[in-house]
Amino acid sequence: VQLVESGGGLVQPGGSLRLSCTAPGRDLGTKAMAWFRQAPGKERTFVASIAWWSGDTFYADSVKGRFTISRDDDWSTLYLQMNSLEPKDTAVYYCASSSGWGPRGNFQFDAWGQGTQVAVSS
Repeated sequence: VQLVESGGGLVQPGGSLRLSCTAPGRDLGTKAMAWFRQAPGKERTFVASIAWWSGDTFYADSVKGRFTISRDDDWSTLYLQMNSLEPKDTAVYYCASSSGWGPRGNFQFDAWGQGTQVAVSS
C-alpha cells in the first residue's frame, strides 16, 4: 500500500497534533512501521516505531513521554500523537514501513511516504 501522511500544520509551542499514515492492515510482509523526521538542514532521524504484530513501541529519547505511536483497530492507519510540542520538533515527518531486518537485527525501513510538514512556532 502507498504510504500517505496527513495531519501536519502550524501549531504553537505546547500544542498538540496528530499525524496519520495509511497502513497495510494485517499484512504478513509488514514487520514494523515508524515515524521519522527531518529538520531543515539536518539528516532524517528516527522518532518512533511499532512492531507490527507484537505492538511493541520504541521512541527516540527526545520524544519519550510526549509522543505516542499507535495504529487503529483494523490496522489500516498509523498515528503519531504529538503533545507538548516544542520549536525543536519542527520538521517534515515521514511514515515508513519495514519488511524485514538488517544485519544487526534492527528493522530495515524500505518504504516511505512523501512527508508532512510540522511547524511549531509562536
